[in-house]
Formats: sequence, C-alpha cells, structure tokens
Amino acid sequence: MDTPPNDRRRRHKPLLDPRLRERSIYVLPNLFTTGALFAGFYSIVQAMSGNFELSAVAIFIAMVMDGLDGRVARLTHTQSAFGAEYDSLSDMVSFGVAPALVLYVWALKPMGKLGWIAAFIYCAGAALRLARFNTKLDESDKRYFQGLPSPAAAALLAGLVWVASSYDIAGSDIFFGWLHMKWLAWAATVFAGLTMVSDLRYFSGKDFNLRRSVPFVVVLLIVLAFVLISYSPAEVLFMIFVLYGLSGYVAWAMRRLRPPPEQ
Repeated sequence: MDTPPNDRRRRHKPLLDPRLRERSIYVLPNLFTTGALFAGFYSIVQAMSGNFELSAVAIFIAMVMDGLDGRVARLTHTQSAFGAEYDSLSDMVSFGVAPALVLYVWALKPMGKLGWIAAFIYCAGAALRLARFNTKLDESDKRYFQGLPSPAAAALLAGLVWVASSYDIAGSDIFFGWLHMKWLAWAATVFAGLTMVSDLRYFSGKDFNLRRSVPFVVVLLIVLAFVLISYSPAEVLFMIFVLYGLSGYVAWAMRRLRPPPEQ
C-alpha cells in the first residue's frame, strides 16, 4: 500500500531545523561544561582555604571536562549556539580567573602591586585569547592555535603549584639555595598570560584521526605515557605543558632561522 502524501513528507522532514538547533539547549554536552565550571569554582574555593594541591588538581579536571564537552556534542550532533557560549564562559572561569587567583593566593600576594598585576595580566590574556578564538573560529587554520590555548596555560600554572605542593614547597619558600618561588610563579604567570595573546602557532591536534591505523610502536608509546603519568602525575603533566608552552617559540625560531627558498 502506498504511503499517504502527508506521511511521506513527514518521513523526509529533518529531525530538527538548523535555526532551532542554534537556539536549542542539550543536556549531555552541557553536563561536561558544567562539570568544568564546577571544577574551576572548586579550585578557587580550595585555594582560598589553603588547599593548593587540590586547587591545582581541580584545574586539570576542568581541562579534561572541557576537552570532552565539544567532542561529545559533535559525536551526538548536539552542537548549539548556547553550548558554544556556555563553554566560552566556563573556560573564562576555569582557565582564566581560577589560575590567576590560585597563583595570587599561593605566591603572588606578598609581592604587592607586582603580584596582582601579574595575575591580572594572565586573567586579561585569557579573556582576550578566548575572544579572539571565538571571532576567528571560521577563518583560522584548524591544525594550529593562534597563541597558547587557555587550558594549556592554566595547566602550566596548575602544574607548577601541584609540583611544588607535592614537595612541600610553599609559594614563599626559597629553594636551590637562591631561587625564590614567588619570582618563579610571577615569571610563569606573566609568560602564560602574554603567550596566550601572541601570534605564535601551537599544534591543535584537531586533524589527528583516531580511526587511522598506526604502527605498533605508537601503541607502546601511549602505554608508556599512561605509566609515566600514573607514576608521577604532577611532574610529568607539568613537564608536558612546559614543553608545549615552549614549542610555539621553538617553531617560531626555526621558521626565522630557515633559509629562504631559492627562486
């Protein structure tokens, strides 16, 4: 029996109009975004209570949650304009305000004006970085980020706090006989803040295809990475993000030192 015309049209009608999708609010990806926002807020609360190791770990948890919400939205086809705006506001709290306040309370406060200026440079850098990313989303090269991503900058500062706390080094301590932790924290905070708004290119990893076949040695390296992180998470994660933060400068120097192509 033939399908009635009305049923036929209804069968081929899209499940959701694109204009409605833009205004829709989906539960699943926004759960991860809310988790990232909560972790950033929890980091601030723990820093105000003096639990700096917990505050640093919370920033890393926020980074994991932030990495999942966009991927979940794409896999489940639940992207929306609301989700994009919510994610950006969550990033500002978790990777902009939280790291700046944690570093300020942990090490920068005794420095007076120099301390809060460094924290503000980082916070403003994160805001400008997110604003630039949102406005250039459609015209940027997907393979690279312009400037250090705010989650990586936050992980760099959180890693410093986590490593120092695991060795019972306070933000006001002097170690190696001469290096004052507050100056190291100040330099790291300013470095991360300025690098976020730089024009340096950082590998994004967005063109990495998880369904592509790889040599067996790649699987071994992944297993080794998990072993190293589980054995000493603070040191390994901190070094990973230190190297990632420096990679943009190394790539820039290599491009400048490369001889021009022959005509």
